Amino acid sequence: MDANGAECEQPQKRLGPKDKQNGSSTDSSLRERKQQDREERLSLVLWKRPLITLQYFFLETLVTLKEWTWKLWQRKGVVFLTIVLFSFFSMAYSIEGTHQQYVQYLEKKFLWCAYWVGLGILSSVGLGTGLHTFLLYLGPHIASVTLAAYECGSVNFPEPPYPAQIVCPEEEFLKESISLWTIMAKVRLEACMWGAGTAIGELPPYFMARAARLSGADPDDEDYEEFEEMLEQAQSAQDFASRAKLAVQNMVQKVGFFGILACASIPNPLFDLAGITCGHFLIPFWTFFGATLIGKAVIKMHIQKLFVIITFSKHIVEQMVTLIGIIPGVGASLQKPFREYLEAQRAKLHNPAGEGTAAGESWLSWVFEKVVLVMVCYFILSIINSMAQSYGKRLQQKKYSEEKTK
Repeated sequence: MDANGAECEQPQKRLGPKDKQNGSSTDSSLRERKQQDREERLSLVLWKRPLITLQYFFLETLVTLKEWTWKLWQRKGVVFLTIVLFSFFSMAYSIEGTHQQYVQYLEKKFLWCAYWVGLGILSSVGLGTGLHTFLLYLGPHIASVTLAAYECGSVNFPEPPYPAQIVCPEEEFLKESISLWTIMAKVRLEACMWGAGTAIGELPPYFMARAARLSGADPDDEDYEEFEEMLEQAQSAQDFASRAKLAVQNMVQKVGFFGILACASIPNPLFDLAGITCGHFLIPFWTFFGATLIGKAVIKMHIQKLFVIITFSKHIVEQMVTLIGIIPGVGASLQKPFREYLEAQRAKLHNPAGEGTAAGESWLSWVFEKVVLVMVCYFILSIINSMAQSYGKRLQQKKYSEEKTK
């Protein structure tokens, strides 16, 4: 009996390693194929394959529009209510009467808030690379308001043309004591709206991971795959980046609302991982979005706003320009254009648009405009590449499904 038992056990011991070997070879070939498909998708960029990239971009645009149209058709009640409200506001906007002042005020505030919310969404939504709208728009806007407040002695800037051009109020009696809190109150609305936009832009990773966890399907997303690999290798993570990502994941998972709030309240390039973590562990939507909204639109936004206002306060700017002149050799040549630029900005604050300000334009403003233009163009190109790669992923997934059905 013992001999027969030993003989029966021997084939099982020999088959186990073979099964593992076959399974590992299958997994290895699948990973290699996925890696090849990913490399093929990443090659879909305008500077490598322009024709096929543009073709896939337009096809993906059509598919996306079709999907959105179908989703709107499924929510006919919401669409109908939106059309009714839009019609009501259109009638109120076109009919003359004493209510026009309120309509114009609401229109102005709505467009103002929508502008900054949109910029915030563009900054964090993750279409390709994301557009750094704080550095390009909100930061310079807060800096302009800060410089103007100290120069004008008031924050009662006329609107419009503010913020396209800030002009000091003409009445001398409007001079007031300018403090840090006065300037913060002046830019609070746009700063909070921008922060709310960045919070909205963090929702796609959350919904992607949540849908993948509920359905059990593999979303074939690089960030999500990296997150799953990190969970599998949680104990063996050694490099700093992996430990930082793991720390964010542990804080969000274990602390919950306050962990998300802490991650959202500081400049954190790993916050996308927090959204994926919350979606993967099925953290309630309002817990995630509420903490993200408070962290980004209130706490983080006030920290960033405070930093910019202090940096561009009058005495700090004058000290920085003075320090530039101390640089050996090139200090004086660098200091001159900065002083000319500041003088030109001060002149603009006391003159309406187009009156004696053309000569004050310097190469600094020209360089900044070109940097903004380059970054916006690159962002548009990244969207085209991203959508083309998304369509390439659709084709690869369709190919996988056809192979499985055979």
